[in-house]
Amino acid sequence: MNGVLTSIIAVCGTLAGSSLTYLFARLTARRTEKTAREERLRQERIAAYAAFAGAMTELRQKVISLGLLRQRDPDGTETRAAYTEADRSGAAADHARFAVRLLTEDAELLQLADAAFEPIGAIREAADRAELRELEDRSQEILTAFVEAAGRRLR
Repeated sequence: MNGVLTSIIAVCGTLAGSSLTYLFARLTARRTEKTAREERLRQERIAAYAAFAGAMTELRQKVISLGLLRQRDPDGTETRAAYTEADRSGAAADHARFAVRLLTEDAELLQLADAAFEPIGAIREAADRAELRELEDRSQEILTAFVEAAGRRLR
């Protein structure tokens, strides 16, 4: 009888050990998967935020060039080409903003991304170089605030 009891205890111990090993392995796998998913999302956010900042910087440069050309030669060939380039850069910046929207629900980042377009839109209508410079500085301030806010969330 003692041998049967020992065998039953051994079988139960083996089953319990196997079950616990399985549960711990599942928990570890879930934790690893969650960590990998969070890191992948973090990397995608870094890429999207950097792409947005780059696209906005390029758009600002193109719109400033357009503004200067409009003051010098409103109907010139270079001015028409600059319009096309500015529109192309605007579409790229808008696309980058969509990527930011897809990857975050953070209200501050979304507000800053939208606000970054405001001074750039006004640059086209700048009356003189002083106003253009003021709008350029405002655009840079908003973009810097966006990058700093994004950085805080990624650290």
